[in-house]
Amino acid sequence: MKSYRKELQFPLSAALVNITRRVEECVRESGVQEGLVLAHANYVWASVIIHDGRLEYVEGYFTRWLEQLAPNDGDESCLKQRQIMGREVVVAITNRKLDLGTLENIYYGQLYKGSTTRDGRVLVKIIGE
Repeated sequence: MKSYRKELQFPLSAALVNITRRVEECVRESGVQEGLVLAHANYVWASVIIHDGRLEYVEGYFTRWLEQLAPNDGDESCLKQRQIMGREVVVAITNRKLDLGTLENIYYGQLYKGSTTRDGRVLVKIIGE
């Protein structure tokens, strides 16, 4: 069994970042043909989700819906939003490729809107053969 680990970094100025290609690159680097990849947001006010491949759709509909459920008015609401969105995703690897559905992409979502000097981070962990 092979194991692979990489940490991806993102500027916090970007609310949503499509990280699908970067995770695909990790799969290629890992050499795993069949297995699983975990993408985990290593920041308490961030999330990793799988959603529609059209960024404008995710930024529009999805963020409006999230704001209705837990209005972003401070630290506590960011924590609630993370609980709704989740902190990580697991995707199957089949024939050295992410086994995502039609239009599905992986996104890193920054929930905290205040200023911080820290970059967002996503831990990518891959196991398989």
